Amino acid sequence: MTDSPETNDAPDIVVVKDVSKRFVIRKDNSLKERIVTFGRIGKRHREEFWALRDVSVTIQAGSTVGLIGHNGSGKSTLLKVLGGILDPTTGTVARRGRIAALLELGAGFHPDLTGRENVFLNASILGLSREVTEARFPEILAFSGIGDFIDTQVKFYSSGMYVRLAFSVAVHTDPDLLLVDEVLAVGDEAFQRKCMDKIRSFQEEGRTIVLVTHSLGQVADLCDRAILLNKGEVVFDGEPRQAVVNFRNILEGRRIAEEEQDAPVHAQVKRDAQILSAKAQAADRLPGEMLQMGDDLVVTAEIEHLTDTDEDWNCAIQIDSTQGQAVYGTSTRLLGKKLRPVKGPRSIQFTLKDTRFGTGKYFVNVSIMHPSGVHIADFPQACSFDVAYNPLAVGTVYAAPSFSDLGTTK
Repeated sequence: MTDSPETNDAPDIVVVKDVSKRFVIRKDNSLKERIVTFGRIGKRHREEFWALRDVSVTIQAGSTVGLIGHNGSGKSTLLKVLGGILDPTTGTVARRGRIAALLELGAGFHPDLTGRENVFLNASILGLSREVTEARFPEILAFSGIGDFIDTQVKFYSSGMYVRLAFSVAVHTDPDLLLVDEVLAVGDEAFQRKCMDKIRSFQEEGRTIVLVTHSLGQVADLCDRAILLNKGEVVFDGEPRQAVVNFRNILEGRRIAEEEQDAPVHAQVKRDAQILSAKAQAADRLPGEMLQMGDDLVVTAEIEHLTDTDEDWNCAIQIDSTQGQAVYGTSTRLLGKKLRPVKGPRSIQFTLKDTRFGTGKYFVNVSIMHPSGVHIADFPQACSFDVAYNPLAVGTVYAAPSFSDLGTTK
């Protein structure tokens, strides 16, 4: 289901209507096969791939829009269609204003030209006169930070230098619409901060930005709207934090499906015990409801001992953020509980009182261990839970904030 964003009085800068984009993938694996099949366009020698299907999007001036989705969902294809780099197979795209696109590493750079020459070439493509480019060149060079390398052929540049110069040119051409792909991740942290500062200054100036990124925190922080793509279709268009929640649910569904496919392989491994399933939910709430600040979290696991033994055993849970950072963990050993194994299935339960997790999705890992600490069975990301959005803070830990102005100090 697609949620439409609230309309505003700003003019439309891009209107995408019923756009689909098809690519043809040839199945010829060698030059010989291509020669033999030359002129044949039957289905045996090609495969059609629809990167976009019936996409309709309207972007208003002054908005910052994030395009998110898993790899192959159509994000970069849509961004190229927005910029006029790719023509849609069907549908129409209407644009207005000057567009600056930073879509892929080195796009628009001629490898045999120097950085200086490429600055003037790119600026002219974006509509700037030579006089204007000469006036802005010192700012472009200073922002890029590549120094004397400006007179070196760009084919000798590192990936970071490519991005620095390309981004610097793009943001100094006064674009009405800035299109940015994942390439910003190539630069170092200092340059990424500089880019983010520039994007924020563009927002203050009322420019329009469309951003493709896998950094979901960046989407929630920078964007006032997010478009979620899945298999070339728009499945959500609206509030960024809700788009992030929906995207993580899609990723979780894919992960579970992949684990089910791999289950027969893992079942062949002989173990002393196994973890059959797990679930996590807020106490006193319906299954699937988001965890609220202060709720008790109940983690229930179904396990099975496959052998008879008199040894005590230990069960542990660890809660990770979406970045894989461990944010909480405990075990029966830490709680002073000694558990005797009983052959066959059984249920165990941990209850975490008065939780203070920050907004987002979290994954629960479950492990069974010998008293020595040796792992008998592990179930990474056995289940997950979502924590409701809290407008007062960000991060993986929540504490109720307050503020006092203590006045001037001597």
